[in-house]
Amino acid sequence: MEGTKILKSEEVILYPMMTEVASRLIESENKLIFIVNMKATKRDVRKAVEELYQVKVKDVNIAKSAKGEKKAFVSLQPEYSATDVAIKLGLL
Repeated sequence: MEGTKILKSEEVILYPMMTEVASRLIESENKLIFIVNMKATKRDVRKAVEELYQVKVKDVNIAKSAKGEKKAFVSLQPEYSATDVAIKLGLL
């Protein structure tokens, strides 16, 4: 892709999202939710999460919120715990 800027991992993830729903997803589906850069792709998010948190990502889904934010729903491989990552981030 000519002319596209490659984002650094630190530029992709803006901050983790912690709501009641996010808490349930962490515990029941081994998923984390992050607010990400509007220019970030699924591939960017996968790479950033794996680099920053030393985990393996199973799947990434992205949605745009009504507030104009981009949310990434990141499923981790079964051998990694979203709860452990959330504790390291101070979310739980």
